[in-house]
Amino acid sequence: MTSLEYVNNLAIERADALRKTKDGDNFKNVPQFREGDTVVVAVRVVEGEKERIQNFKGIVIGLRGSGINKTFTIRKVSNGVGVERVFPLNSPMIQSITIDKLGHVRRAKLYYLRGMSEKKIRQKLS
Repeated sequence: MTSLEYVNNLAIERADALRKTKDGDNFKNVPQFREGDTVVVAVRVVEGEKERIQNFKGIVIGLRGSGINKTFTIRKVSNGVGVERVFPLNSPMIQSITIDKLGHVRRAKLYYLRGMSEKKIRQKLS
């Protein structure tokens, strides 16, 4: 194991430990998901001194990076407007990630979904 891999593993373990202390009994490991999958990300939102959980459900259109720097992009259509959000995979602000539906795609980046309607996207991903 190289020193870079060792540092990445340490950082991932620290992020998991921080999430375990925040979640307590509700801690879940990050599942394996791919592009095209529909996932629900439970994100901690801090408003003033209060903290709440907000779900963000959408299609994974891209994964990038490796180790502690791994991020994924989720796209959803809300009130006819497309919304994309990039999440760091090992962030302590993510409470949980659950896979809602598996998608079958043949591309690594699904940027072509940006110009499609919701019905066409469902047809493409099934």
